[in-house]
Amino acid sequence: MKRYRLVFTVSVAALLFGGATVAGEIYKWTDDDGNAHYEDRPIADANIERLDITSRSTDNAAIQARQKADREARAAARQVAAEAPKEMSKQELRAEQEKRQEQCQTYRDRQVRFSRSQRLYEEGEDGERRYLDDAETVAAHNRVQQQIDKYCGT
Repeated sequence: MKRYRLVFTVSVAALLFGGATVAGEIYKWTDDDGNAHYEDRPIADANIERLDITSRSTDNAAIQARQKADREARAAARQVAAEAPKEMSKQELRAEQEKRQEQCQTYRDRQVRFSRSQRLYEEGEDGERRYLDDAETVAAHNRVQQQIDKYCGT
């Protein structure tokens, strides 16, 4: 029983003191040669500057979303290059890729608006709203997804 208590006490102490080292301060000082040095303790006879460093947890979902968007942009660029006529210049090809990326972003934004909306509607010529029924809403979602697949790549 004493052994478990000792292991528990040592574990708790390691956790407490291990966290204290992460929360330390950082000091920057420059030597006579102009080289910058970074220390966790201030140097007594040096001109030091305390750095305010904050950290935060990595947002894995945001990173994955950014990586997915990058992969899709590269796939769309390859698709444009593959579909482009041989006589198209690099500048024209780049302009076409940028146009497709803008269209991709437009349809992605529309998809986000659709998902946040409670009800979808379309405006008539007279400016009146006509709300879409369930079948029309599903069809609108499908059309936007087809456009995303077309312009963003699959």
